[in-house]
Amino acid sequence: MARIKLLLFGFGIFSLLGAQIPSQVSAYDKPNDAGRTIVIQWHDEPDSTRTFIGYEIYRRASDEDTFSNVGLALRLSTTYEDASTIDHKDYYYYVRAVYTDTSFNSEITGPVQSSAQWFHRRRINVLVLAIIICGLVIWYIEKAKRGEKLYVRRISGLDAIDDAVGRATEMGRPILFSFGLGAITDVVTIAALSILGKIAKKSAEYQTKLIVPNYDPIVMAAAQETVRQAYLEAGRPDLYNENNLPFLTSDQFGYAAGVDGIMLRERPGAVFWQGYFFAESLILAETGHAIGAIQIAGTTAITQLPFFIAACDYTLIGEEMYAASCYLNPEPQMLGSLKGEDTAKMIITILFVILVLIATIGYFVPSVNNIFNKIFDWFTAQ
Repeated sequence: MARIKLLLFGFGIFSLLGAQIPSQVSAYDKPNDAGRTIVIQWHDEPDSTRTFIGYEIYRRASDEDTFSNVGLALRLSTTYEDASTIDHKDYYYYVRAVYTDTSFNSEITGPVQSSAQWFHRRRINVLVLAIIICGLVIWYIEKAKRGEKLYVRRISGLDAIDDAVGRATEMGRPILFSFGLGAITDVVTIAALSILGKIAKKSAEYQTKLIVPNYDPIVMAAAQETVRQAYLEAGRPDLYNENNLPFLTSDQFGYAAGVDGIMLRERPGAVFWQGYFFAESLILAETGHAIGAIQIAGTTAITQLPFFIAACDYTLIGEEMYAASCYLNPEPQMLGSLKGEDTAKMIITILFVILVLIATIGYFVPSVNNIFNKIFDWFTAQ
């Protein structure tokens, strides 16, 4: 208490002398955060006749006798965030303006407590969009459950799977499937697994050999389980051979050379490139084209799509890969999710077009520009 009185006395003396003391000091709980942070704010104009260093922030908890330095703010700063507090505990603060030859203390402010907020009120826009998207998905899932027909456009690359497997069977050649260099954490690899399941089931029904060379050992394990399950569903678990799904190497061009060697030796009648590919894409696709195989590719790698389009018979482009699971197995949950996401994308696209028109008109009409700024600020997450 004696120190507090001394500080207040010092504040009064410096005020009388006209010294530059940080004024209007306030402290408050940082809004919309996870707690443990108090914001200290002040007003000051450093004395230009002295060499100013910065501001020191001093803090005292309700159960402490003395103030301690908790941080330093640079010149021109007017706020400091103390992120080392304990929630629901009283704290007192003052700010010290430090010069090379002296320093000035502000008045003491407090008590103030930090606390966590359950809801970030400046992200209501995210909540509204989440409710709209989730609502659309649930609505379409319920429609699908009631048996209503939901339109999904034809995807030629997926329609051609049966033809490709049938062609390989008629030619007496095996089928080759590759995930490329994708890992099991890639969404496109998960999507490719559903396509592999469809192909494996068909190959089991037609008793056609399926070869799946792998770049990633975890993807290999997932592929083996997928193929085993597909053979079981087709009623031909006896045809499953784990040696047809080998691990080659985790080297990019070593893998490409290994797959090329398998193709030249086995000469598959149908080749599926489904997953994530890099520079080896054209090497693989050109080899498949050279041996006369029908090739169906699918990837989300934008830089590799031109090579697949040029060298393969069919190509799944971008999000067509993600729609494959729903297309091949149209269960209500998957179909409703696909339709809900597509409808949300359409709404967002229309909204963008409207905003572009408002911004264009606002260039000539200032009042319209203000409307655009308000909409833009609402959509900008803080």
